[in-house]
Amino acid sequence: MASPPLCYSHDGKDKHPATVDGVDEPDRSPSPPPPSFSFKRFDIVTDYSDHHYADSNLFANCIGSDVSKKIMREWKILERNLPESIFVRAYEERIDLLRAVIVGPAGTPYHDGLFFFDLAFTSDYPISPPLVYYHSYGLRLNPNLYEDGYVCLSLINTWDGKEEERWNPAISTVLQILISIQALVLNEKPYFNEPELEEEAEAEIYSDAYNKEAYLFCCKMMMRLMKNPPKNFEEFVRNYFGEKGNEILAACKAYSDGRIRVGRFNEKENSESESDYCSKADVSAIFKALMEKMHRDLHAAFLLICTS
Repeated sequence: MASPPLCYSHDGKDKHPATVDGVDEPDRSPSPPPPSFSFKRFDIVTDYSDHHYADSNLFANCIGSDVSKKIMREWKILERNLPESIFVRAYEERIDLLRAVIVGPAGTPYHDGLFFFDLAFTSDYPISPPLVYYHSYGLRLNPNLYEDGYVCLSLINTWDGKEEERWNPAISTVLQILISIQALVLNEKPYFNEPELEEEAEAEIYSDAYNKEAYLFCCKMMMRLMKNPPKNFEEFVRNYFGEKGNEILAACKAYSDGRIRVGRFNEKENSESESDYCSKADVSAIFKALMEKMHRDLHAAFLLICTS
């Protein structure tokens, strides 16, 4: 049975996402351990020149306005409540802009990946949700995250979910947006993010194939990130991959050998997982070859970043 392409739409329509509930804080996926190096989860910086919305003028006169007070409340919520696997930068001279990085959750094909998002508040905030742009680095690795940066999420009104799943000016927050992306979009079985798919036997085969491709694309994105990290996160990217490199390489080896299914790797428990029959996977010659090449490419990239 042929594997489905990673980028697809069942009804032929573009921008056709999953229904994702984000009004109430979702149950979080298993969180990756925080990096051991020092990096503030929330901080205020100055250089916004590479921000996707830097030249948009969506909210040119925000400083000193009534809306700016509501944005300041968002800053306080983020500063006090960000989980250890999400980091945000606000901008001193452009309080209408934010940048966030989400660490891919454990137990998913996105584990150990870094996912960057640019957010912008508009002049009618909080009536309208912030705009959200995903830094895809040219890769489509999730049904809700497009190559052009489009993010499909009920909570930001880019998908027609149920009323209670959409942005609510009275209670919705940026923190909910970020946690929803981490827990509900970057999940264990992203294939089923597509509408009307059910977890049947045949669909599980496609889901497993999707996870393999998603992980390969996640690894490619790691290499592109190391070459071109977003501003104000250069040190974070370098230190993060310097710290996680060996674990990522070990996961690549385990997946290429079929010792464990993509997304199930856990370095500390790997010896136990290898003996778990349910965790083992059938690996095609093509996937094995691609994964072995990815291991070599990542190894070279990690060596480079550690010596730079």
